[in-house]
Amino acid sequence: MPAEKRPAPALEAPYDELLDWANSAYGVGFEPLSIDDVRLEVLQIADMEAHIEHLAAAAEGRGVELPLWSKIWPSSLLTSHFLRRLPPLPGRPLLEIGAGVGVCGLFAAAFGHETLITDVNHDALRFARINVLHNGLGDRAAVARANFAGDLLPRRFTRIVGSEILYLEPLFAPLLAFLKTHLAAEPEAEVVLSCNYVRKQKTFLDMAAQDFAISTATIGCKSRPSSEEPKGQHHLINIHRLRMRHA
Repeated sequence: MPAEKRPAPALEAPYDELLDWANSAYGVGFEPLSIDDVRLEVLQIADMEAHIEHLAAAAEGRGVELPLWSKIWPSSLLTSHFLRRLPPLPGRPLLEIGAGVGVCGLFAAAFGHETLITDVNHDALRFARINVLHNGLGDRAAVARANFAGDLLPRRFTRIVGSEILYLEPLFAPLLAFLKTHLAAEPEAEVVLSCNYVRKQKTFLDMAAQDFAISTATIGCKSRPSSEEPKGQHHLINIHRLRMRHA
């Protein structure tokens, strides 16, 4: 069990200070992830079940906000595989939205892309910053708070990536507005969104089709064996590629 949660450090704090806080607040460890010949270590809550029990006890019957931002989603790994195929664009950073611990952005940076990793959850951003520093990616990856449901960033991006962000229908309209505002007006500019096949995506895709040309690939994968799933688990993931329709 983690010790009593200490005050959270600033996002720009040194690596050791950020990691000490994470271990105090959550109890953490690094999980190795590999795509082809690229291997990264990603910070995870070491005992999620114990952490949730601790949250439930502290809530005293009130609702518990689960740290879903800390989960490594299969769709993030498949999206990272896809990003390996895209050539880096010097001077034009890739934007990851709703990044959680930043798996897609981390791999993008490892593949040579300049990357901005964003989320709205402050602890998620600290985990992502730890991951950037731990993997020696500080020269290519930055971490910043951004809310795709309403924020306005000071620039446009040729590539915008999001994994498992299509789950709340009230966010679909603001997400599309964000994408239209922040996607660069370039022929190669595109949005890559991935999510589990079982999520209801038709409403979002119907809305997006008014402004974007969309192509979708459905890919099967199997997660690694774990204590909860000794034989692993099969997943179907949709990867949607969106390009703006230009008059």
